[in-house]
Amino acid sequence: MANALEMKGITKYFSSTDVQANDSVNFEVKAGEVHALVGENGAGKTTLMNILYGLIKPDAGEILINEKKVTINHPDDAIRNGIGMVHQHFELVPSFTVAQNIMLGIEPNSAGFISQKSENQIVIDLANQFNLPVDPKAVIRDLPVGMQQRIEILKVLQRKAKFLILDEPTAVLTPQEVNELMGVVRNLSKMGYSIVFITHKLIEVMHVADRVSVMRNGKMMGTKKVSDTDIPDLARMMVGREVLLSVNKTPAKRGEPVFEARDVSVSDVNGLAAISHVSFTVNSGEIVGIAGVNGNGQTELVEVISGMKALDGGNLLIKGKDITHSSVRERRDSGVAHIPEDRMKVGLNLQTILDENLIVSRYNDSEFSKFGFLLGKSIRKFTDSVIDAFSIKAAESGEGISMLSGGNLQKVVVGRELSGNPSFIIANQPTRGLDVGSIEFVHKTLIEERDKCAGVLLVSVELDEIMSLADRILVLYRGEIQGELDASSATEEEIGILMAGGKIDKNSPKPNKKGGK
Repeated sequence: MANALEMKGITKYFSSTDVQANDSVNFEVKAGEVHALVGENGAGKTTLMNILYGLIKPDAGEILINEKKVTINHPDDAIRNGIGMVHQHFELVPSFTVAQNIMLGIEPNSAGFISQKSENQIVIDLANQFNLPVDPKAVIRDLPVGMQQRIEILKVLQRKAKFLILDEPTAVLTPQEVNELMGVVRNLSKMGYSIVFITHKLIEVMHVADRVSVMRNGKMMGTKKVSDTDIPDLARMMVGREVLLSVNKTPAKRGEPVFEARDVSVSDVNGLAAISHVSFTVNSGEIVGIAGVNGNGQTELVEVISGMKALDGGNLLIKGKDITHSSVRERRDSGVAHIPEDRMKVGLNLQTILDENLIVSRYNDSEFSKFGFLLGKSIRKFTDSVIDAFSIKAAESGEGISMLSGGNLQKVVVGRELSGNPSFIIANQPTRGLDVGSIEFVHKTLIEERDKCAGVLLVSVELDEIMSLADRILVLYRGEIQGELDASSATEEEIGILMAGGKIDKNSPKPNKKGGK
């Protein structure tokens, strides 16, 4: 089968940061294939796809479609050449209908007036053509994320794309929605569409792709048929070493409660209920996982527990002490550590040096200050110890952190939060956007903290992460705990049902732990 799309010798050098993002990269996609593109953070895959879609101009190289060289300097050029991109963060107008979003910019009109009836019919015909049913009159903000993604795909198909770039397409989907998406992708490939599937989840590569290309440090390490490789092999190509893909842990040795939430209620930024009368306990020596699709109250719950937001009702306790109205500082002094979901905006200050980021929550400790003066020698010693203990590459005491990779920035946050031997750890999306090597490190570290008798509250939209790390699983749906499961026996299907707001039929046959995959 001939290549439908080729990128030859693509080179991109960001002079402002002294980084060569792409180094003479060759990448080919055949007609009707699903081609996965994987690599660590900073490997260059996003830059490569941004070049293909016209968001970035390459310094060297060429792009060919059906063996004909094309010039792509802007997304409009990409669209004209049949290339469409579905971004990880959807680009939909929440207050518009499905039809208005799909037809935005190409609306049917007569004498300057948009025909809503014609617009709706075009969308119905499009949905029927690709067997992707939608309600053209539905408003985007009222739809689940899986349906919103379907609309993004239809929007691209309406613009006559033959090449689809899907960027981390399963990041916010339930397991059932992931399965539906896989079916959509395979169906499109059978219809002759070429799909580039960017993901950090290697199991998805094995399920949906025909071939997979691996990038590392800006170079293309190789392309393989999925039938000729496996997950350990791909992880080794990505990282350059053997990677421990499974989580090794012994059964939890639960102790006394370290954290209690009692009848907690919280409002969102619009004053609407985000968390309604939620109660649960985290004991020492265990990891309690909070599963759920993004937007079901996880952010507000963590903000309340960490002290970043006031609650509307209920109580919070650390080791039996009421901290409901305690400041962030007082909570930290009580043994609370917080790994936030947004390391760039909340977890770190990229404008300051590594040392300042590491002591920001402990600068007034006697170890680091005396009579109001910071003790530079002690701080540098502490910084060096964290760099060594957490293997933070390319980091140095006294240096800035803005150029560290995502994985190393996360290690800075984890190193800071866990260096004070906390008794209760809030880990909110601790591996979001990380590659397999960095994920391995974070998982191992959280298990070590659990085994040192800390209680861990793990909040994650990654179902595999919840099932691997947690000892107990709470499923959050529309601000309420939809159910609690023992992680040792829970299945993906059960968790997925609860994540979608359903109830589990305890009398039905129980599938295997991995949902029958």
